[in-house]
Amino acid sequence: MKIIILGAGQVGGTLAEHLSLENDVTIVDINPDRLNDLQERLDIRTVCGPASYPNVLLNAGAEDADLLIAVTNSDEANMVACQVAYSLFRTPTKIARVRATQYVAYEELFGSGALAVDMLISPEHLVMQHIKRLIEHPDALQVVNFAQGRVQMAAVRAFYGGTLVGHALGDMKKHMPQIDTKVVAIFRRNKAIIPSDDTIIEPDDEVFFLATPLHIDAVMSELRQLDQPYKRVIIAGGGNIGAKLAEALEHQFNVKIIEKSVPRTQRLAAELNKAVVLLGDAADRELLLDENIQETDVFCAVTNQDEANIMSAILAKRLGAHKVMALVNRSAYVDVIEGGDIDIAISPQQATIGSLLTHVRRGDVVNVHSLRRGAAEAIEAVAHGDKQTSQVIGRKIRDIHLPKGTTIGAIVREDQVIIAHDDCEIAPEDHVILFVIDKSRIQHVERLFQVGITFI
Repeated sequence: MKIIILGAGQVGGTLAEHLSLENDVTIVDINPDRLNDLQERLDIRTVCGPASYPNVLLNAGAEDADLLIAVTNSDEANMVACQVAYSLFRTPTKIARVRATQYVAYEELFGSGALAVDMLISPEHLVMQHIKRLIEHPDALQVVNFAQGRVQMAAVRAFYGGTLVGHALGDMKKHMPQIDTKVVAIFRRNKAIIPSDDTIIEPDDEVFFLATPLHIDAVMSELRQLDQPYKRVIIAGGGNIGAKLAEALEHQFNVKIIEKSVPRTQRLAAELNKAVVLLGDAADRELLLDENIQETDVFCAVTNQDEANIMSAILAKRLGAHKVMALVNRSAYVDVIEGGDIDIAISPQQATIGSLLTHVRRGDVVNVHSLRRGAAEAIEAVAHGDKQTSQVIGRKIRDIHLPKGTTIGAIVREDQVIIAHDDCEIAPEDHVILFVIDKSRIQHVERLFQVGITFI
């Protein structure tokens, strides 16, 4: 596939890394140093210039591009670039990152006969949903949705005290006979393990499993002693993410939001119903103590400055906050800080990348989630065709030639969630949830769900 990425920032660069091994990628940016850095590391073409200029798009190969992804820092440049690509070059698929709620709120801007944007990506909304799921499931490292929320995949770190720790996975059914779940992967000391019934769970294992939303916490309780449900949340930063997060949480939790800008504080106070809005610096020790930080369940730093997020989160943890999260744009920081004073480092790029990959994967792939900061992927693919034209339909899971490191975790058939076992048979239009450890095998997985040429 021939792909043009507009914008070589954190999201654009991360996307290029994911796609350059499988596709013909060209990246456009006005910063030549950034482009040179990417070209030294990746097998890609680069074009320097304003992303929405017709001649720049022409130089990037827009005449025969299959997909254009506009992720510059300017909403306007992204939208105009999509329109130019369609009007002049008839680019088939155009994706734009649009942050401003003033645009996103008006769906008619992007409908038929309006701006030629096939899909909007709002990183702030995706990050907010990611954080919200983590707060709703206090012990999870990551929680992602499939089949419109009918089934979820969660990652949890196993600790002493979990019923299953030190025991084989096959014992899980004995402990929870009424709950169907499947462990699809275990990462032990950063090395992936494809689990079987006799796999022993060890402390500090990172365990990925699939279950329905009602059963997620019950399964996690097998792997660690669960925290009490969270009640008190402090959000540092009242920008787009902080405001959206406070609005999403304020009716379920006791929420306080700290913002140092007077105009923004006034706007938040007018827009929010229950959340308490505080004017101040989230790294102010006295302010945090006055707000009983030691009794806070979650401190979540989501300002637009990595350093401010990291420092305020570390301070909150040392003052007694139970769990702290920090939004970190620089990917180099994430691995360094997570697991110390900071419990979870949230990468906007990784929260965004899955939505973009959904439009790149071949076959009918309707959902992609990037896991472990891009090391693995979870994919929701739809099975089409019949037994003669499909490599999966009419076959039991044990008979499907899955690439090494790939596991089928669940099947969603209309409204029914079927946790996948070896004797499950895939039917037409099933949504199949797969976990892929080795991303070099993604193309093999895609081919499994492509229909043969004889299917009509």
